[in-house]
Amino acid sequence: MADNRYKTPPAGPSANRPNEPKANRRNEPRPNAPAPEAAPAVRPQPRPAAANVPKAARAAQAPAAKPAKPPRAPRGPLPGVGNLLPLLRDRRFHLFVGFGLLLGSLYLTIAFTSFLFTGHADQSVVGAMSTLTVKEAGAESHNWLGLLGAWAAELLIYKLFGVAAFALIPIVFFLGYKIVFRTAPVSVSYVLALGLFSMVWLSILLGYVVVSLAAPGADPVLAHRLDFLCGGVGFEAASWLDSLIGWGTVLLLAFALISFVVFFFNVTSLNLGRFRSLSTEDDADEDAELEAEIAAEQAAAVQPVAPVAPAAAAMTLKTRPAAPEATVTSSAMVAAGGAQATGLALEFDADDEIEEAPAPVKEYEPAPRLGAGLPLAVAGAMVAPAVVAATSAATSAASTAAAALPLAVSGPSFSIEMPTAEEEFSVVPSLPASTIPTPLSLADLADGDAPLPASKSPGLQVPKSLEITVPGRDDLDPNAGADIAAVADEDEDPDAMPAGNYDPTLELSRFQFPTLELLNDYGIAKAQVTKEELEANKDRIVETLGHYGISIASIKATIGPTVTLYEIVPEAGVRISKIKALEDDIALSLAALGIRIIAPIPGKGTIGIEVPNTKKEMVSIRSVLGSEKFAKTEMDLPIAFGRTITNEVFVADLAKMPHLLMAGATGQGKSVGLNVILASLLYKRHPATLKFVLVDPKKVELSIFNKIERHYLAKLPDTDEAIITDTKKVVNTLNSLCMEMDRRYDLLKEAGCRNLKEYNAKFIERRLNPKKGHRFLPFIVLVIDELADLMMTAGKEVETPIARLAQLARAIGIHLIVATQRPSVNVITGIIKANFPCRISFKVTSKIDSRTILDTGGADQLIGQGDMLFSAGSDLIRVQCAFIDTPEVDRVCDFIGEQQGYSDAYLLPEVAGADGDAGSGNEEMDPSERDSMFEDAARCIVLHQQGSTSLLQRKLKLGYNRAGRLIDQLQHAGIVGPFEGSKARDVLIPDEYQLEQLLNSMK
Repeated sequence: MADNRYKTPPAGPSANRPNEPKANRRNEPRPNAPAPEAAPAVRPQPRPAAANVPKAARAAQAPAAKPAKPPRAPRGPLPGVGNLLPLLRDRRFHLFVGFGLLLGSLYLTIAFTSFLFTGHADQSVVGAMSTLTVKEAGAESHNWLGLLGAWAAELLIYKLFGVAAFALIPIVFFLGYKIVFRTAPVSVSYVLALGLFSMVWLSILLGYVVVSLAAPGADPVLAHRLDFLCGGVGFEAASWLDSLIGWGTVLLLAFALISFVVFFFNVTSLNLGRFRSLSTEDDADEDAELEAEIAAEQAAAVQPVAPVAPAAAAMTLKTRPAAPEATVTSSAMVAAGGAQATGLALEFDADDEIEEAPAPVKEYEPAPRLGAGLPLAVAGAMVAPAVVAATSAATSAASTAAAALPLAVSGPSFSIEMPTAEEEFSVVPSLPASTIPTPLSLADLADGDAPLPASKSPGLQVPKSLEITVPGRDDLDPNAGADIAAVADEDEDPDAMPAGNYDPTLELSRFQFPTLELLNDYGIAKAQVTKEELEANKDRIVETLGHYGISIASIKATIGPTVTLYEIVPEAGVRISKIKALEDDIALSLAALGIRIIAPIPGKGTIGIEVPNTKKEMVSIRSVLGSEKFAKTEMDLPIAFGRTITNEVFVADLAKMPHLLMAGATGQGKSVGLNVILASLLYKRHPATLKFVLVDPKKVELSIFNKIERHYLAKLPDTDEAIITDTKKVVNTLNSLCMEMDRRYDLLKEAGCRNLKEYNAKFIERRLNPKKGHRFLPFIVLVIDELADLMMTAGKEVETPIARLAQLARAIGIHLIVATQRPSVNVITGIIKANFPCRISFKVTSKIDSRTILDTGGADQLIGQGDMLFSAGSDLIRVQCAFIDTPEVDRVCDFIGEQQGYSDAYLLPEVAGADGDAGSGNEEMDPSERDSMFEDAARCIVLHQQGSTSLLQRKLKLGYNRAGRLIDQLQHAGIVGPFEGSKARDVLIPDEYQLEQLLNSMK
């Protein structure tokens, strides 16, 4: 009877089902869940037609129609769940929980410590809580934190885990610290696994000790006193194990500890060198069999990768985020009901749709993967077919999810393109197809008879006995660099090359790339544009163009981080220049700053109007560096600038640019942009493959990178600071880079290579002998923070080497990044501008400055705060530059600087005369080459104590060229000092008497 009662529904509700509230919701979208695929098939059922049928007939027809009716779609979430989710995402709730956990860890520490002294006295009080009132029990409690502290310590220590419960305190503290500060040195799973295992294992071990003390023949009183050490869980578990396996409990606990250490800390080898040397000959056959088994396992693991691709693609399509599904569903609703709309009416709430928090975006660590750390290495990373298939499937799914939302209007059609969250899918990293390059070691310097280490597969270590004889004579090749010491003996073959590939990262093999945890996490960005703002801007644009007789066929809105792009398709016969001329009128009607019209948009048959958003969205550096596009790029020098107007991460390769020119007014984001560029390169390149030459005339912008001097910076020999702030040293550094460029071209000529990539590939393959001067060549990136100051103080002395480097240095891996806040023609000269095809312009003050840097207008209409235009050839891309704060740069530099580095910075070639800008007067000069007015000029200079060319022009009535030559001759003679920019030269002779003595000695 009971089964029939629950299985058979009553007839009343079944007959009255058409009168349930569900019929009133059939034309309304569900507020919290996307409409299922079966919903359109159910909703068109002609229920109103059955309204004239009598109730009796409907009741008779209902049982017959019930089996054929499709299953009802699941209802939305339970009442209250929709309000609970925003609370769980609220940052204030996170801080509430985090500080509660931090204080809870302190509370447990005090309570547990007090239990060690007052635990036995409080046992009776806690046991009598059911018979005593809380006030009386609290008065009798001796715990430092009262009754609640006594109860918590009694429960966790005495009844559960004993003193091992102290392991709960760091777990609770770590969780609170992670929630509050959003950063932690280790992961949550690491702390949880270590803490829980330690608590359980220590509790059972102490329980076994207490059980052993309670055994017959031992001291039961001592066992009773120490029973709090193990707790109830440890005592019961130890008792059960003791009765089951006896003293084997100790072996079981030891086995559990060893297993945990091996798997948790990833222990793969033991250093048993003494025993390896004894058993090398006996285990040779076993090692060969083990190598064959590992090779077979690797071959079997690589082959079945391809069939997985369809499954990965299918998984990508099924696990799309909720926001794009809601977008497509809402678009279908608008298309279905658009005929009845009289204005810009949408069937969904734009605030909920646009401002709803998207699904969590998966972060990728940007550190290079195994085999991909050196794009120059022969053993490059092989991308599995499944990864390619999954990536293409994710791209197609993202493009489908970003479908436009057509808005039915009485005039031109209007659609909105929403920014969508990135797809989440797991990518299995593939191992390189070839073997890992063998680094250059001491075996390369050994005699020819000494055995060389054989190439080994990962995870397999073949013990070999190695005898190394290092020659006693030091014959270091000065061209080999600091990382290679070529030691040659007379009886050694100079052309002999060691076996195996060269690894340039061997000296810093333990180097760890910075992690994303060092950067601030600002949460998931969401669109800041509402539906009302989009509709208002659209109406004003259409109205303004309509006043001038310009009709519009359709408008499409694309929401970006800081601006929204309205793509207009004009009617046939409308001239583009007519719309372009209305730029100021559209800006006046929209009451917005920085309206920019793109007529037409390259590659599209539309006209673009960029309108700044009312609320701008900040693009964090963490969201950009953690994107899949940057983490899996194969570029040589990838730079993640920020996000484009379509919310895509913009990544460019500095090696392909090959030089970059940046300009913008003061305070518009140039220094932040430079920090973003440097941080992008630090996250992707090893110190052995990249060096920076930093020039900072402001002396404070790049000084924070001093901490990575021994890892990434390059400098002149015998200089104290790697970051150059003195104008004289800038000239010497630029000349040194020109010398380095010429030396590298000589090396490429001898090796028969055309670029740096080919040369390093040959060197890694041991096809170039380091004893003949060849060396591994890292990339060198020259960063100049303020070019205007250098051009003002040094002029041609700076312009000439910069032009030489920009013209020739691309093929040998020297790249320039030059920034200035004064983009005028006397700073960005024609010679410099012609050799910098890639340019970045932040907001400038005038159209002339915009044309100077970009050769076109538009930079004067940017809105500032990182809004920039990236020009590469004929392409002009608007990008919102990522934001990286000074503390973030500081943490990244500290993380790198605390690791092992090289003994010194990368040394550039020494320039002759680097100690002084010019001669000190001791150089020999032919007296016959002196000007006839040399003595008159010397007396004039000493008399006025002012060493300037203009003084000689006025007093001696000379031309500029002759006066300049006289100043040079006076400098060689030691009468005036060297050139000091705009200042007058120092006069080294104090009076005419000493001058006459000097002139007489020169005759």
